[in-house]
Amino acid sequence: MLLTRPAVAVEAPPRTARDPFFDNAKLLVIVLVVLGHAWEPLVALPGERPLRAAYLLVYVFHMPVFVLVSGWFSQSFRGEPRQLRRLLTGVLAPFLLWNTLLTLWVQWLAGTHFALAPLTPTWVLWFLMSLFLWRITAPLWRLVRRPVPVAIAVFLLSGAFTFGPMLALARTLEFLPYFVIGLCLRRERLDRLLAFRHVRLYALAVFAAVAVLAYAAAPSTNVNWLYRSGSSGSLHVSYARWLAESSVLFLLGLLLAAAFLALVPRRPMWFSALGAGTMYAFLLHAFVQRTLLLEGAYHWSLLRHPGGWLLLSAGAVALALALCTTPVRRVFRPVVEPRLRRLLR
Repeated sequence: MLLTRPAVAVEAPPRTARDPFFDNAKLLVIVLVVLGHAWEPLVALPGERPLRAAYLLVYVFHMPVFVLVSGWFSQSFRGEPRQLRRLLTGVLAPFLLWNTLLTLWVQWLAGTHFALAPLTPTWVLWFLMSLFLWRITAPLWRLVRRPVPVAIAVFLLSGAFTFGPMLALARTLEFLPYFVIGLCLRRERLDRLLAFRHVRLYALAVFAAVAVLAYAAAPSTNVNWLYRSGSSGSLHVSYARWLAESSVLFLLGLLLAAAFLALVPRRPMWFSALGAGTMYAFLLHAFVQRTLLLEGAYHWSLLRHPGGWLLLSAGAVALALALCTTPVRRVFRPVVEPRLRRLLR
């Protein structure tokens, strides 16, 4: 079993000795996040089936991996004062600040009236609000006898209710099982699985099979299912259908997340150090993408052809890597990782 009840403390790797495996995973996932967001405005257009299939494939698993890894790094969270301080300065404060900045930026570009809703996430900022809620409840999951089945039950029940955009509750509950799985994941068991003979070949076979499935389903799939933010009511389907399709998506996401982790290099790579800067890429790329979208760049005829898709993809990968670099982190650290010394003791 990979998952066990965390009855005793399961410590994440010490902050002074970074784990290249998880740094590599974080970096590769943030590249997929930026790539998916770069493709997003094009997938609804006719004749974009290959791009739409790639988008479906990425969206099935990239956030499940991101959330699972977030759960892993929350294993040592006990609600101690220093940890709460870090949660406030590293998650909640950046959410409040960057949610305001992104909201105002989008409204300015769109020429609409300025209006703020501080607790309603704008676009990608839902993840920070959800991360705050997941992590603040991490100590509670240690009291649950079977945390993963309970988290799955909460996710499945959530589809019967309609949540508004405030606090990103729908996504928080639908992605909750991945966070709890990461919270309960034992590293020695993970290492044993990753060392299994031919595991990478099996992982590649899984991705190939799901890629074929994504290509077949691309023309008819409603991508709103992949965002994990819709209840049965908001998706206009019966609760029974929501349960069936959401369960399939959950299992596919878990399977592909495992396959992805099996393919992640476990040794230090040339890009491993960039894994420490994924928060910067996550926050900053949103401004670039929204600017390109609202300024009409996606209307360029070049982006209607495979050559344009490749150019767009290369630019997205380069942007993701650049935003994780040390110079970018040095410039934006005060607003991405604020100290709040005058507010907190």
